[in-house]
Amino acid sequence: MQKLIERFIRYAKIDTRSDESSSTTPSTLSQVRFAEMLSKELIELGLSEVKHDPVTGFVTATLPSNTVEEVAPLGFIAHFDTADFNAENINPRIIEDYDGEDIILNPQEGIVMSTELFPNLKSHKGHTLIVTDGSTLLGADDKAGVAEIIEAMIFLLDHPEISHGDVRIAFGPDEEIGRGADHFDAEGFRAQFAYTMDGSTLGELEYESFNAAQAKITLQGVSVHPGTAKDKMVNTAKLAMEFDAMLPQNEVPEKTEGYEGFYLLHDLKTRIDQGQMTYILRDHDRIKFNRRKETILAIAKTMNEKYGAERVVVEMHDQYYNMGEVIAKDMRPVELAKEAMRNLGITPVVRPIRGGTDGSKISFMGIPTPNLFTGGENYHGRYEFACAEVMLKAKETIVEIVRLNATKPRV
Repeated sequence: MQKLIERFIRYAKIDTRSDESSSTTPSTLSQVRFAEMLSKELIELGLSEVKHDPVTGFVTATLPSNTVEEVAPLGFIAHFDTADFNAENINPRIIEDYDGEDIILNPQEGIVMSTELFPNLKSHKGHTLIVTDGSTLLGADDKAGVAEIIEAMIFLLDHPEISHGDVRIAFGPDEEIGRGADHFDAEGFRAQFAYTMDGSTLGELEYESFNAAQAKITLQGVSVHPGTAKDKMVNTAKLAMEFDAMLPQNEVPEKTEGYEGFYLLHDLKTRIDQGQMTYILRDHDRIKFNRRKETILAIAKTMNEKYGAERVVVEMHDQYYNMGEVIAKDMRPVELAKEAMRNLGITPVVRPIRGGTDGSKISFMGIPTPNLFTGGENYHGRYEFACAEVMLKAKETIVEIVRLNATKPRV
């Protein structure tokens, strides 16, 4: 566990935040440098076919088969970018034998991770936690997955008595801005199925994700002096409020769970004469998903007719689809993961992802790719933490999946 912690912290300290406003791939130079570092490390570890593709940003490698038996090749995938939150000067701290109480992250700033706000902390009493200093995220999403995959490969290299087929690994950029997997070379990956190591709590096994779309809405107003504004001014802040009020007010993230979809007003910028709104639309059901897109367009049409001008312009695109549509046709990776977890004394927790992973896109590229737990929690902010014991279980789950796969007939 100590080696896993050390590798994770070393990776976590490196700023690899992605940037949605960038037009490059990867979106930030820090990700390029991290990928170059990873590729060198994989070569030094003795993995084969190590490649850093400067066009896609992905780093791939192979642990070659060590058996004469015909075994289905499989893969493990993680992303190395981090979310849209401060990632400069990350300072991880280890808490051994956690007492189950509130954690003071930063006494100078009064930043506390409370068990009242985060009751999930209490389940980790007695565990080893890795936390932030309250000024940055941690990067367990998804540096934990990167570290676990690599440590699992090291274990398999050190234990050749464990028979296995070809194991492919891939680490990629820009997952957090929803476009890294767009450039994934699924054919070149040469895996019949794969797993993203991008989940959270112990036992998580997810093979259903949202269908996702983004709607960028431009609002066009009219700015005149407020003293002479009667029947002339059109304030885009008011247009934005009117637009949002026409959406179902209970279908938002803070009021939904499970399979319930939502509309999220993600960004809003206005001045009197011009404004921009960005919504993300999510639903597990494809029919309901399409209806959400139709609702956005219908509201825009209604408002434009009301104002007698094109005050609301919608640009909308799909981001990814529910990977369950693909994986349901080949449940082999799901059943294999369940069996591996049970062998390790882990109870599989099968539930839909209220989000998406690279596996959402990769599954539609022809490689069924469910998602597994990593041990990180409270992602995308200052309260992010990782549990070392769960991280170790994630690594062990990878090894057991690889071992079990060699006992199954090739399909």
